[in-house]
Amino acid sequence: MRLAVFSTKPYDRHFLDAANVGQNHRLSYFEAKLTAQTAPLAGDADAVCAFVNDVVDADVLALLARGGVKLVALRCAGFNNVDLAAAQALGITVARVPAYSPHAVAEHTVALILALNRKIHRAYNRVREGNFALDGLLGFDLHAKTVGIVGTGRIGEVVARILSGFGCRLLASDPYRSPVCEELGVEYVDRDDLLSASDIVTLHCPLTPDTHHLIGAGTLARAKPGFMLVNTSRGAIIDTRAVIEGLKAGTVGSLGLDVYEEEGDLFFQDLSGAVLRDDVFARLLTFPNVLITGHQGFFTREAMHNIAETTLADVGAFERDGRPLHEVSVERIA
Repeated sequence: MRLAVFSTKPYDRHFLDAANVGQNHRLSYFEAKLTAQTAPLAGDADAVCAFVNDVVDADVLALLARGGVKLVALRCAGFNNVDLAAAQALGITVARVPAYSPHAVAEHTVALILALNRKIHRAYNRVREGNFALDGLLGFDLHAKTVGIVGTGRIGEVVARILSGFGCRLLASDPYRSPVCEELGVEYVDRDDLLSASDIVTLHCPLTPDTHHLIGAGTLARAKPGFMLVNTSRGAIIDTRAVIEGLKAGTVGSLGLDVYEEEGDLFFQDLSGAVLRDDVFARLLTFPNVLITGHQGFFTREAMHNIAETTLADVGAFERDGRPLHEVSVERIA
């Protein structure tokens, strides 16, 4: 198939080219993000490959359909950036990569927890400046602390498994209970109870209308004062402005982010020589108890290999059978 790949970096090309050996799909790479302005770059492609911050709304889908695109293959698990109803109406099939490596994101989550707790980011800068004082670097034992896991899918399960090894008390909130988590001794509780009891809250739920700004002023008011908040799922699950107020008030003791609500104009590019125009993000960077990474939780060799293999397997299945292996549609998520 002719596949137009958007938002590509050199590492995307490396892994997709390797996965394409023996399949002979015609891959066209575009560094540009998919938008209504860049959609015509797809040309006569049969399928489009999109990433987390690409715009796949009704307008873009209409442009792609007009050019003959029949498949949107997402090389990510989330699909909140796709108008599934519009895709269905236009006869465009949507596929995703549901489980490229839950270990990658889960391990990055725990890395953020450890770094925030033990102030690794601050200690690193101090030592480089010849400052070996320990003042301000006091952490706490993870052992016996209560960790609330919001969302116990594949990633949440791995986080629970890792943190159980630290001897944490684990609470969880999810409409669907995980047998794996229950075997680990995870206690499922109401979300408010989880917030009020947890020393650390880590988010692993998909972005849906129900989870948009799940963590906001109201929920923060019910949280345990000084708790640590970590988000490696989707940026819009937290209301960033409300969390900033929580940081200022001490309600949020520390914050670890690998995602950001307005990351589309920031992440996956080098802006070191530019002035950041996002005042909210710039404000976050002023807090010593905030640690942000640029959506790199998924970024391991194993995950990139699996993403490329699964994406092209979906493209191949669609070409062969008219249906990808991991289709996502309005009916399947209803």
